[in-house]
Amino acid sequence: MNHDSLLYPLRHSDNPDDGSLWNWAKNARLAQHFQVKTPQSEAEVQQLLRQHSGSVRLVGSRLSPGRMLNVAEDDLLLDLSALQGILHHDAQSITVAAGTRLEDLFDHLTRMDRMFGCSPGVIAVQTLAGAIATGTHGQGMQQSSLADEALAIRMVLADGSIREFHRGDPEFAAVQVSLGTLGVVTAITLRTVPFRIFTCEKHAVPAATLEQDLLRWNQTYEFSKAWWFVDDDVLHVWNINPASASLREQYYAQGRAVIEHADEGDSRLNRTIDQTLAHMHRDTQVEGKGGKQFRTVTRFRDFTDVTGDVYQLLCRGIAVPQINVEIGVPLDRTPAIIRKIKRWYAENRPHMHYPIILRCTGPSAAWLSPASDRATCFFGFVVYYADDGSLSQEGLHFLTEVEKLLAAEGGRPHWGKYYDPTRYQWREVYPHWDDFRALRASLDPTRRFSNQYVNTLFD
Repeated sequence: MNHDSLLYPLRHSDNPDDGSLWNWAKNARLAQHFQVKTPQSEAEVQQLLRQHSGSVRLVGSRLSPGRMLNVAEDDLLLDLSALQGILHHDAQSITVAAGTRLEDLFDHLTRMDRMFGCSPGVIAVQTLAGAIATGTHGQGMQQSSLADEALAIRMVLADGSIREFHRGDPEFAAVQVSLGTLGVVTAITLRTVPFRIFTCEKHAVPAATLEQDLLRWNQTYEFSKAWWFVDDDVLHVWNINPASASLREQYYAQGRAVIEHADEGDSRLNRTIDQTLAHMHRDTQVEGKGGKQFRTVTRFRDFTDVTGDVYQLLCRGIAVPQINVEIGVPLDRTPAIIRKIKRWYAENRPHMHYPIILRCTGPSAAWLSPASDRATCFFGFVVYYADDGSLSQEGLHFLTEVEKLLAAEGGRPHWGKYYDPTRYQWREVYPHWDDFRALRASLDPTRRFSNQYVNTLFD
């Protein structure tokens, strides 16, 4: 088995009838079903930990690669999906059970006329604890990740005891993004802010001055997101700021429905999109144009400006089986990195299923957040699976080469996506790496919350 097949496994179109639990993409077997326990309460979590002497891993929505979730034959996989709901809220915070889906939480906040101070990620079917543990983020320089909105995190520790960590505690920066290695998170308290309405302006622009434009957009707008079609060196850009008073009034008058403004009918991306779709059809062998893969690209034809809440505007992801690589690099190095990608692309001319996704955030307080202690630009890359479960070799070659480039520039991978761990010197890119390891040894001295991959990562 070669290195790439381990990094980017083939997909099984149907789960084999062998009693296995697979991740969502069906490219990794996590456990046998009899190894999966679904505690109905925090007390049941405690009981399971006290009864079972082996290792334990935690599973949420199973969207991530399987390597951190996979358990050995005698180990347990805890499914926290039954720990759901709002446990408490006050004027400035909300306490939520760990297995609650983000989409349910966002709906509840909206009914309360509250929101989080951070931009959400695009996929809202994630569980809260899973999204926080892996450093899930949106975009915007005035915020960072969902973990940075946490005020308190409640855990069942390896010995079955309960501990609640609070912002300001010396260990809090470790438990914010913990990769499920410190304990079983059962509840999280997050700060909330008053509900706001935003307007998203959509543009097609050339990428000739992307190096300067990307920084300018992120300085000018509260949220900015760009999709870079490198083939034709053009971008589809969303720039988002608070809506005007008149638009806010209209939004509420029409029952909080999204306001669609006049589409100017910009056709500058049509040729690029058609070319991308042709590559996708060839590589994925998907018949017709109705598949989710194609909808993710065809919607880049739409330049309708919209007004709505942050979840209506930004939780727009379409979950499609894919290899998704995302690397965060220091924001101040981003212009030079863009120039390097342009040069590499000009020399190699690979075709791509999807544009490069560019999202920037402010620094994170979490020790293991890819944005820890620095403003960060995240470069995202996607290769879709073909109908037979295979992957475009040209697309995978591009992922390999671009990850090499970004890792050499001090890049840090998103923990919930695909990456090659051999590319990173963890102590060099994470200044608090050994601090995290020391806390892990203190809270879980027998490495109960571990598996082979996690042990290799930290030891």
